[in-house]
Amino acid sequence: MLDATTRFFEDLDRRGFEPLLQKTSGTLRFDLHEGPQTTHWLLQIDRGNLRVRQEDQEADTVVGTPPRLFGELVTGSENAIAALLRGDMTVSGDLRLVLQVDRLFPGPPDSRGPHHAFPREAR
Repeated sequence: MLDATTRFFEDLDRRGFEPLLQKTSGTLRFDLHEGPQTTHWLLQIDRGNLRVRQEDQEADTVVGTPPRLFGELVTGSENAIAALLRGDMTVSGDLRLVLQVDRLFPGPPDSRGPHHAFPREAR
């Protein structure tokens, strides 16, 4: 069974194009740190065209977070901007990319905001 993080990234890669990011280009690497182990996810955005790979490569922006917190982000039980402001998540590089990609994370289950809907079975 796949975890919510893997489903989130696989969904982005299958999507191919995301209208919410049609004016966005850049690369983000998500470093999910748990003890000495780090899992890397690389998201490439080219005017809304998405490509995801699981590799450690240079990126315009690097986001660091524990896997548990990232799982909460992709299921809508946590907010990325709030986590960043609390210091639970680190960002180096172009913060604007994080703000754009934040639109892909679902809001809380009862919200009606502009966040992209994430498939229910991944929650």
